[in-house]
Amino acid sequence: MKSIQLIKPYLQRNLSHIIFGITALITLDIFLLIIPRIIKKVVDDLTGFQINFTGLLSYAGYIIVISLIIGALRYISRRSLFGTSRKIEEGLRNNLFEHIQTLSSSYFDQVKTGDLMAHATNDIQQIRMATGIGLIALTDAIFLGTAAIGFMAYINVKLTVLVLTPMPLIVLASRIFSRKMHRRYQQVQGAFSDLTEIVRERFAGIRTIKSFTREADEILNISDMSNEYINQNMRLVRVTGSFFPMMLLFSNLSLAIVLYVGGRQTILSVITPGDFVAFINYIALLTWPMMAMGWVTSLIQRGKASLDRIHTILLTTPEINEAVHAKPLLSTRGEIVFEKISFTYISRRENALTDISLKLKPGQILGIVGAQGSGKTTLLSLIPRLYDVSSGRVLLDGTDIRDFKIKDLRSQISYMPQEPILFAGTIRDNITFYSNGSDETDLIQSTHRAALYDTIQSFSHGFDTVVGEKGVILSGGQKQRIALARAIMNTASILILDDPISQVDKETGDTVIHSIRSLAESRTVMIVSHRLAALQFADNIIVLENGFITASGTHEELMERHPYYAKTFYMQEMEKEFNER
Repeated sequence: MKSIQLIKPYLQRNLSHIIFGITALITLDIFLLIIPRIIKKVVDDLTGFQINFTGLLSYAGYIIVISLIIGALRYISRRSLFGTSRKIEEGLRNNLFEHIQTLSSSYFDQVKTGDLMAHATNDIQQIRMATGIGLIALTDAIFLGTAAIGFMAYINVKLTVLVLTPMPLIVLASRIFSRKMHRRYQQVQGAFSDLTEIVRERFAGIRTIKSFTREADEILNISDMSNEYINQNMRLVRVTGSFFPMMLLFSNLSLAIVLYVGGRQTILSVITPGDFVAFINYIALLTWPMMAMGWVTSLIQRGKASLDRIHTILLTTPEINEAVHAKPLLSTRGEIVFEKISFTYISRRENALTDISLKLKPGQILGIVGAQGSGKTTLLSLIPRLYDVSSGRVLLDGTDIRDFKIKDLRSQISYMPQEPILFAGTIRDNITFYSNGSDETDLIQSTHRAALYDTIQSFSHGFDTVVGEKGVILSGGQKQRIALARAIMNTASILILDDPISQVDKETGDTVIHSIRSLAESRTVMIVSHRLAALQFADNIIVLENGFITASGTHEELMERHPYYAKTFYMQEMEKEFNER
């Protein structure tokens, strides 16, 4: 029941709307209960030949007026209660998104995007249904059901007791079936998450699928996952499909009792024909609460299962925590020291980095080279605390970075990841992503430094060109240079670039490297590159192999002392000369 606490603040905040809506709902239920009394009076007057056309018209007028009032009250109640459920939906979704953004990178290494999408859409929707229409149905079931029983008892207590005989069976069935429904709903939601993820992946990789003519195979994959989702739903249907007919059976059983026992009492003049007709009308009103018990149970169990899933995420704490007495960091000189650091990913046993020690002075450029999987990207990600070291310390201006406020630390770092991430907006939006405003001079200057300005000017809409999802209209090199321009435009003291020229030609790469070199006058720069020639100007270059630093020094020193570095450099130079012929 702890997960219910998630919606408690929203219920308290909208308590006046809820009370107003429930009051309107109860009032309309009262008017519903009056209608059978009017019908009783009409039937008794008709059977006693005590009414004329004027009297009938009056009764008909009463029912029309009551119906208009019921319609108005239904609108008010639904607007209030459904409106509240929408506010709960909005609040939970915003809360979920806000919390997910606080979670560490390691969380996203283990959780599928499809799961998160399902939580933010389907699960939130189920909670909205439970708190909206579920609350309405529950109120009806309690008040209308209780009041209908009271009116029936007023007509004839014995008949009412007989009619309510099936009620204990309804309570027992609801208790047994609700547990099964909760478990099955969780399984359905899990299958929906898997289906969402596989569909998302296939849409994202549609060009690859087409290139390898895998359309038929992927249709089969989606079909298999869809079948699993259907199978889970069918297992749920076996429960709900039995539950709802059972509720209807009990309701019709009550009606059968009324027809037989109530009919006999009418014949024997124990009750009047009007009472008999009114009793049947109250049974009809009672049928909805009895059936609603099954529906409410279904809605609540579905909402509870979704709420449990959301609650599990919100209970997840980030691995990257801010110290209780974290220091603010308004500016930095940019001195970075790695002090015997090691790092291990949760999903691996061996270290990704082991016993790394190095020092980078303010304004210096550090080049990082190594084979794939050697730990280059991991090393860079430790500085903005995307991950925390397993042992050792990373110091900034002599202070452990874990002692700074996380937001302040990251505000001093401009980071370009290995895979350029673009959002479905304009080129301008993507480049100015870091900044609060869009200074045109800085924007143009950053694109010049990224060797991108002329390319942008060739587009019909220039900086306002919409790049599409993940920059779909751009080439790999163009996306990479937009990500680079974004990093350059951010004037943070530390610039971290993970292979910034891997997807551009030599001439463009040389222009970019020249710009990066000029930035070192005011920033500390760490740059990973597989093109060794691009790092010749670095103040220091380290070679990573299997998470260890196997060599460090200037380009000239490494050419003399490190066989891997020298061999790789000569091979790249030979390849360059061959391509230039």
